[in-house]
Amino acid sequence: MVTMTAPTPDAYGHTIDAGALVVDRRSGKVGVVMGHVGPYVQLRPPRGGLEWDVPPEEVRPPTPTEELSAKVAVANRRWGR
Repeated sequence: MVTMTAPTPDAYGHTIDAGALVVDRRSGKVGVVMGHVGPYVQLRPPRGGLEWDVPPEEVRPPTPTEELSAKVAVANRRWGR
């Protein structure tokens, strides 16, 4: 049984809410917050795919460039590119 916990703050003190776009500082990958399980934040690639777990202290907000790149990737997938 998986128990979802309340959102936790990242290393910058920001609350990490489901649906937020963030960056895994360990890998540099951009992900969408899917939820919180135990001490971890679960991220999924913006274009879809497998989720991965990240400690909250290893999550940061995306730069404007990272955010735009992720949104363009999602749009391109919709159009089959």
